Amino acid sequence: MTPNTYAPKDSSAWKTFTMASFAVAASMMAGGIYFMEASFAAKGFYAMAAIMLVHTSITITKTLRDAEESSRFINRLEDAKTEKLLMDVSRSNEV
Repeated sequence: MTPNTYAPKDSSAWKTFTMASFAVAASMMAGGIYFMEASFAAKGFYAMAAIMLVHTSITITKTLRDAEESSRFINRLEDAKTEKLLMDVSRSNEV
């Protein structure tokens, strides 16, 4: 990582809060499904839906973060420098 690269830093308190929030939400969902008055198949359906919801939430978050990071000027500038370097190496190999 070069010195000019933007790297956001989250505080340890924020990381702890988000992990605790996720743990509470997941345990509440699991408890709600476990104690629900429904058949085992219905509980399994809701459990799979909850797991898929968590997975897609993580995927959407990563996709949006990656798109935002790639649009930063400093990253586009580094990409241009890398492309120029690769073109120079490619040209030197042709000769």
